Amino acid sequence: MKKFQEIIDNSLVDELTNDAVIGVDIGSRTGKAVLLHEGNIYTAIVPTGVYAQETADKLLGKLLKEAKLEKQQIQFMVGTGYGRVILDFGDVPLQVVTEISCHAMGAHYLNANVQTIVDIGGQDSKAIRVDPRNGKVVEFIMNDKCAAGTGIFLEKVANLLDLSVERFGQESLKATKPSDISSQCVVFAESEVISLKARGEKREDIAAGIHVATIRRIKNLINRIGLQPDLIFSGGVSNNAGMKKALEDVVGYTVSPVRMDTIYAGALGAAVLAQKALLANAVPNIFKENKYVS
Repeated sequence: MKKFQEIIDNSLVDELTNDAVIGVDIGSRTGKAVLLHEGNIYTAIVPTGVYAQETADKLLGKLLKEAKLEKQQIQFMVGTGYGRVILDFGDVPLQVVTEISCHAMGAHYLNANVQTIVDIGGQDSKAIRVDPRNGKVVEFIMNDKCAAGTGIFLEKVANLLDLSVERFGQESLKATKPSDISSQCVVFAESEVISLKARGEKREDIAAGIHVATIRRIKNLINRIGLQPDLIFSGGVSNNAGMKKALEDVVGYTVSPVRMDTIYAGALGAAVLAQKALLANAVPNIFKENKYVS
């Protein structure tokens, strides 16, 4: 549990209320949730199971236990992520919102100056332009048709190098000469890695080469929306130190520091949107103002 002042951008703390709301982000690999209540922020994370509702129920249970609240005390919930459309919390009012809008709002409340977000998840990657005046989406582009540039691709390559996902990024930081990975296709990139191993290239150099090649692919997305500072890196892959370094090296911008693990950015944004709906006394209507909301 953290206080608003420990997490939220100082210029936006006063915009939050004491209302008890929850944002739930069901990603392809992990489920995240954020509870806002009386100046406190609670977080929960669990692996995404076969059924999105079961994952969401586990997250809700963890938050309620930590905050010592009953379910009926939650005033509103917002669901996001790939599993959002099937969520149901009974008597608790619920609205589903796209992860694009939620990541934008969450990043905005972590850094009010953010204008560009790179979001890399398990099965897709996105580049998002944000209006720093209000945290709304200006433009976005998504890669969800190919595994390259996603967490699943990085997991596959890590396995080829006999590394855990957690060690993969750290290993790449040891590189002295990153390997040249030219393929843009997952299948061919995996073949390249096998060939590089056979030629005796160092594991850390291959790992660094994969990270750079992945970010180069994502840079194509960024170029199509236009890169503007401040830059925030979100999604599950944002905890990979090698990816963060590769992103900064390739795009030429430093990732802006924030005071919360940005794997929670989508869930935080969902919770903020829930509070905004209650504040406006317009739970069914406030979301219609943003064309990126589903």
